[in-house]
Amino acid sequence: MGDKVKLAIIYYSSTGTNYQFAQWAREAAEAAGAEVKLLKVPELAPLSAIESNPAWHAHYKATTDVPTATVDDMVEADAIIFSVPTRFGNMAAQMKQFFDTAGGAWAQGKLANKVVSAMSSAQNPHGGQEATILSLYTTMYHWGAIVASPGYTDPKLFAAGGNPYGTSASVTQEGEMVGAPEVKEAVGVQTRRTLEVAGWVKKGLNG
Repeated sequence: MGDKVKLAIIYYSSTGTNYQFAQWAREAAEAAGAEVKLLKVPELAPLSAIESNPAWHAHYKATTDVPTATVDDMVEADAIIFSVPTRFGNMAAQMKQFFDTAGGAWAQGKLANKVVSAMSSAQNPHGGQEATILSLYTTMYHWGAIVASPGYTDPKLFAAGGNPYGTSASVTQEGEMVGAPEVKEAVGVQTRRTLEVAGWVKKGLNG
């Protein structure tokens, strides 16, 4: 096995915020020397609903070339970063449905010891981002995965709001991310921390 950490960045995004998180994570991971896959989970909403929202429809069309995540992508990865919008303090249904397809891999222990981390966004600064990230981690505890939260390991995290569970952001009604430069820095910190922990685990498992 190679020394490079294999990172899967798996996201769901309706209008682009969590896709931006995923892109920033890929940029930081590639700069750190990781082998990276950026993947989206399948869309569940009907096309009529997507077309009713111009921003959603534009993003949907702009990302048709992004590969769709499979459970095998998680099995093959050493580390996984998830990014998903908040829906009433919980993860979007598209991500939950994707997790629900992982039962076979979980039953065979194929998701144990994956190093995982998560990010989220909502319209308000206190719109449920922390609860959403924790809801993702609840699933991963069942896998036996190892959560690599950013905590307060770098001063840059405070400038982005200081969420210890994972990078989060609020988005205006116009679709603008609040504090985007600081959020990008926090995504980089979280990504590098995830890779660092995954490197330790990979080295330990390979003995």
